[in-house]
Formats: sequence, C-alpha cells, structure tokens
Amino acid sequence: MELGKQHLMKFNQRWQLLGYLEVFLYALGFGVFTYFLASNILIGLAVFILVLILLLLIKHPWSHNLNTTSTYIDAHVVEASFSTGLLLQPEESLSNLARLQRYKVSLELKTRLGAITPPNRVKQASVVLFSLVFVGFLLSKLGIYSGVGDVLNSKPIQEHIQFVATDTLLKESVLPKITNQVITVYYPTYTRLGNKTITEPNIKAVVNSSIGWRLQFDNSVTSVFMERMGESSPMQQVDGGYTIQQSLIESGFYSFKFKNEDGVEFTSDLFSLEAIPDNPPEIEVLGLEQYTHFDFSDTKKIQLQSNISDDYGIDDVYIVATVSKGSGESVKFREEKLNFNQTILKGQTNLSLTKNIDLDALKMEVGDELYFYIEAFDEKEPKRNVARSETYFAVIKDTVSDQFGVEGTLGVDQMPDYFRSQRQLIIDTEKLIKDKPSITVKEFKFRSNELGFDQKALRLKYGQFMGDESEMAEVPTEIETDKTGEDHNHGEDQENILKEYSHDHDGENEHNIVAVQESEVVEDPLHEYLHNHDDPEESTLFEESLKTKLRKALSIMWDAELYLRLYEPEKSLPFQYGALKLIQEIKNSARIYVHRIGFDPPPIKEESRLTGSIKDIDNYRKTESLELEQPFKSMKEAVMRLEKIIQQQDVFLEVDKEVFLEAGNELARLAIENPGKYLNVLQGIKQIENNTARTIGNFKSVQKGLLSALPQPKQIPGARNVYTDEINSLYLKQLETYD
Repeated sequence: MELGKQHLMKFNQRWQLLGYLEVFLYALGFGVFTYFLASNILIGLAVFILVLILLLLIKHPWSHNLNTTSTYIDAHVVEASFSTGLLLQPEESLSNLARLQRYKVSLELKTRLGAITPPNRVKQASVVLFSLVFVGFLLSKLGIYSGVGDVLNSKPIQEHIQFVATDTLLKESVLPKITNQVITVYYPTYTRLGNKTITEPNIKAVVNSSIGWRLQFDNSVTSVFMERMGESSPMQQVDGGYTIQQSLIESGFYSFKFKNEDGVEFTSDLFSLEAIPDNPPEIEVLGLEQYTHFDFSDTKKIQLQSNISDDYGIDDVYIVATVSKGSGESVKFREEKLNFNQTILKGQTNLSLTKNIDLDALKMEVGDELYFYIEAFDEKEPKRNVARSETYFAVIKDTVSDQFGVEGTLGVDQMPDYFRSQRQLIIDTEKLIKDKPSITVKEFKFRSNELGFDQKALRLKYGQFMGDESEMAEVPTEIETDKTGEDHNHGEDQENILKEYSHDHDGENEHNIVAVQESEVVEDPLHEYLHNHDDPEESTLFEESLKTKLRKALSIMWDAELYLRLYEPEKSLPFQYGALKLIQEIKNSARIYVHRIGFDPPPIKEESRLTGSIKDIDNYRKTESLELEQPFKSMKEAVMRLEKIIQQQDVFLEVDKEVFLEAGNELARLAIENPGKYLNVLQGIKQIENNTARTIGNFKSVQKGLLSALPQPKQIPGARNVYTDEINSLYLKQLETYD
C-alpha cells in the first residue's frame, strides 16, 4: 500500500476515535448524574446506554471515510495543492505528471499531518461531563431530590386488609392483624387465562370468574364474615385460615367482619369488585355494497370478505341466506346456512374469511331476491354471545314484464299500473340530498331527473282519477284541415306523383260509395259497460271536496317535478310533503267506518224521554293520592344531616346510623357500573357508620361525594324567583313603553 494513502487512513481513524470519545463523554456525564439523583447504579447504567445509543445515531462517527478525509486535508493543508485525491487512485491510471504530483503530496503529508487535529468537540464534552458530575454530587449531598430515589428504589409493599374495631376505646395493641392474605382469581375456562394469585383487594376480573379469599390472623378470631352488597356470608376455617369462594356475576363492593375471643367486633374497609364484560364478536364486511343487482346474462356471484374478532375466542361463524321467490300472497322464502371457504378453528381471536356466493347454486331465478348476513358466536359460558352483521341484498333483475292481453271473450282490465308512491319519492329525494357530496355532478343530475320522471308518472296516474288526458296518449291518426282556409288542393288538373307507385283500391269504386254524414259518429262497443272517467263532469269516484283536494295535490306535484328537473331537490321536498299530506287526507276521508259489533244499548223509558230531568244522574269523581317516588331519599337525608353536623348545629346520633347505612346501599347500587369511582365515598360512609372516622374532614369528603353522585333533577316548567335590582326593573319598564 502506498505511503501517502497510509497517512490518510491513520488520520481518518483518529477522526473516528475522537467522535466516539465525544459521544462516550456525553453519555457518561448523564449516566453519573442520574446515579447521584436516583442512588441506583442500574438506573444510571440504563441512562448511560440509552444516551450513548441516541448520540451515536445522531453523530454517526463511523461516517468519516477516506473521501471526506481527503476533502478536509485539501481545505486545511496548503501544501497539498488540492491533490490528495491522487493518493486514492491507482498509480497505473495516472500520467507521469500526475505521478510526480502524487509523490510530492505524499512527502508533504508525512510531515504535516502530525500537526493537524481532526475536527471534534472532546473539550466541550469533557466540560459537560464534569459539570453534570459536580451538579449530581451536590444534589445528592444536599438531599434535594432524595424522594426520587425513595420512589425508584422502593419495593412494592404487599397491601394487607386492615381492620378497625367498631369500639373506638379499644387499644390498638390488642387488634388482630392479618399475617397472610391470598386472593386467587379462577378465570373461566374458555378465556384460557388460567388462575391468577393477587394481593390487591380491589379486584378486576372477567364476568363469571370465581374468586377465592384466604385470610390468616396473628390471634385467634371467631365468626369471620364476608359482606357483599348487603349479603353476609360466613368464611370457613381451613388449616388455620379462613377461606371463601364466590362467583363474580356483576360489579359491587365487599368487606370483612369478625369478632375476637372477647366478643369485640372488627370491620375492614370497603373494596371494589369490577366485573369486566365479555363483549360479543365484532364483524367487519370489506368492500361489499349493501345492494347488488344482476342482469340475467351477468355472472351472478358475490365475493364476500369479512374480518371477525373477539376478546377470548370465536366459536362458530356462518352466513344466513334467505331466498325470496314470487310476489304478493304467493311469495315463498327459503333459508339456508352457508359456510365460509376457510375452516373455522375454535378459540381464535381474529379470523379473515371469504366466501363466493353463487346465486345460480342457490337456484335463484329472474326476479328472485337474496338477503344474507353473517352471524358469529364466541365461547362465553354458559350462554354464548352472538353478533350479526348488517343485512345485504342481491337481486336478479326481471327484464320481462307481464302485459295484459284481451281475448275474444275476456273482459277489459281497467286497473292502473303500479307506480311509485309519494312517500317513496320523499325517501329517495332525501337520500339523494344526503349522497350529494359523495357523488359526481353527472350522477346527481341523472338521479334527480329520474325522480322528476317518477313524480311525473305519479301525477299522471292520480290525474286519471280526475279524468285528465294522459300526456302519453297516442297521436291521432288523422289530422283535420280547415276547409274554409287556404286552398291546399293543387287543382284537379295537377297530377298525383304517387299514382304510379300505389294501388288505389278506394278510387276504383268511388261512384258507388254512399256519402257519410258529418254528424255520424262511430259507436264504441264498450261505451255501455264502462264508467267514463275521462269527463270530469261525469266522474263518480270522489265528491266535490275531494276533487278540490286532489286537484290541489296535482298542482303541487307540478312544482315538485319542476325543481327535480332543475336539479334542486332541496326546494322540491316541501312540495312533496304537501302533496303527501293532501293524499293522506283524501285516503282518510274515503274510509268507511263500521259500527263495532257486540254493543247493545240499554232501552230508553218513553216517560222520561225528552223531559230534561237529571235527578238521578250523579257526577263521577275519582280521588287518588299518588306518592312521589324518591329513588335517592336516604342519600339526600344523609347530605342534610352532614350539613348540620359540619355547621355544628347538631351532633351525630345513633339513629343516623340507619340513614347512612341506607345511603351507602343506594350509592352502591348506583356505582355498580363503575365501582372504583365511588369507592372512597363508600369507605367514608362505612367509617362514619362504624364510628371509626367521625371527623369534620371525613364528613365534608362524604358530603361532597354524595352530592356529586346524585343525578341532576329534571327541570320542571314554572315560575322562578330571579333576583332583580332597581336598575333592571327601570330598564324593563322603559322597554315596555316602546312595545
């Protein structure tokens, strides 16, 4: 290797080492500072490693290479003449002049590089190191942050259940204490969580878990009970300890109570039991529209993709599909359960499932409809949770419509065709307004125009009842001409240009045709058998008032159609609602009310009829007193009693124990959903009840907690007493003079 290149490599290595040293000094300073602050060498070492890695990622001293070294030397060594790059190139590829320059630079670097120091901040890092060490040592000696070390070095203290005597005169030295406390949570089998031993008396577990308590005392005790939501259960003595096991069905509170050999009663604080519910599975259907339409020639298949998740495990998943055939009274339904393409493994918490639903395989025909949804079950015991997705629809369009045909001896069908109702038009218009921001302008105008056409069809159908002529009537086959007008005949002598190309069957026998009188009209063979509703004067469907309403409804439908055609469905909606209201009034007025069967009125005495005597008639009066239900009566009474005691207007009486006992029960029922929220308040109530903390501070804390737990009363309309001063009264009177 060439001598000049070796000098560059040594300079580059020195540059990298100084970079690593700088990072090390910074990290060491922070590590030592943390050690003095926390008095824990492990925490200090962790901070040192963390800062070291962080600064290495920021500084990245390994990035210095020969190219950067050559550039730095060219910029700081004048004798190099910006030619150190020649040392990095193969000698064979250089010219004679370049080789001479390379040799010269190599000699210069041999004498100059020893005096050049690579760029670094080692001095600054050393100052930071000594500063942090000094400050940390000073803080450690002064003990300013000694609490930080106590918190970081403190070992978790095992929380034993503490008992206090209901008799406050008893000395603390004779109080029995717990020497061993074990709480075991037996989770349901399907959760696969097994058993868990804890010491924290405030318990959170899955619903239907079984919880066991085992308590051992330093002195002999008797009659150990567990009180849970007002129910007292005795604990069994087993192997020198007292045990009990209960199921966790719902959230609540519990405490322990026992007596010693002298008959003195002791009680513990309240602790919370929070039942974590097992939520039903969550179903997510991916990329499938709720309504799918197929033509007869399409490939009638639906690609269904779904993600299903559960807390502890999925038991079963399938698709419930219902096929609808026919219409009206002849409709038939067939329900099937479809399995997904993948095999369902019980116990999995997340599943990604797919299914290809073939409508032909379900034997669906033209006009049939398919309704399907996903149903998932979890493994909850004893009753599984079930979840259902939204219902999705698939329809095979029926492109063939039945037309009524008339045979020689069949009657004529005069019933109008099916048409969309006004209520359905309103629903579709509101949906169009809602979808307007998410669809294109072209689609919006197309749908609005389609709704306008449906509104027109509805108006025409209702117009048939009024005898209006349909706008879709056939064009007359003959056009009448004005004989008194201009002469449109081109003269008898004018040659008919179509004469050579047509067969004139009528002209050959013109001299034998009898002239038909203008007053003679062809008789309609169905005229005697039909009601002519085309003539408004002869229409017998509605009376005059109903005709007026229907005419008004038709006029409103014109305006509704107008704004739909103008692509302004918002302005069309009020007219549609007005038309719907009139149509409903017409329907209600046309109803026939039948007298109720089974009522036999009493006979009327002829001698008292039309006399106006009310001698034997009495007014009916019913008097009933209703008691206002107060669900939190005891809590309100406890708040009032506490206010008097705090203000020293009264003292705590023995009869108040019952009030606070009922208040605690009401608050416990209110706190079932969130036991931890009111745990401190319930503990304070129990301490007041047991005479273990009847202090002003506890009274205020309990009163505040009860007031926050009470629900807000419903606002009752009525006059209120509002403070008004003289200036406001004068201002209001001045305003009244200008009303």
